[in-house]
Amino acid sequence: MRMFTLTAVLLGAGFAGSVAQAADAVVPPEKCDAAWSMASPGGDAVAKGAAMPLVLNFTMVDSNADGTIDQDEFNKACSAGLVKADEATVSNMK
Repeated sequence: MRMFTLTAVLLGAGFAGSVAQAADAVVPPEKCDAAWSMASPGGDAVAKGAAMPLVLNFTMVDSNADGTIDQDEFNKACSAGLVKADEATVSNMK
């Protein structure tokens, strides 16, 4: 019985993780400007410690390794599929 319960929990967790990942969508190129506005409302470069939930991997996006992401780096990352949001956020971007 314990093995069955553990297996069911693990399979359920794997399924929930798959559903959560399926909800993520790459921000389409035509919405990258809106995504940048959400990530940096003032348009300033975003420092590594700042919350930037649209960016999957800060280090990969910070191509010049200066510890910040500017709009040019963000746009390149957006084109490369490194910027994601949930489907509702993407559809609501103007």
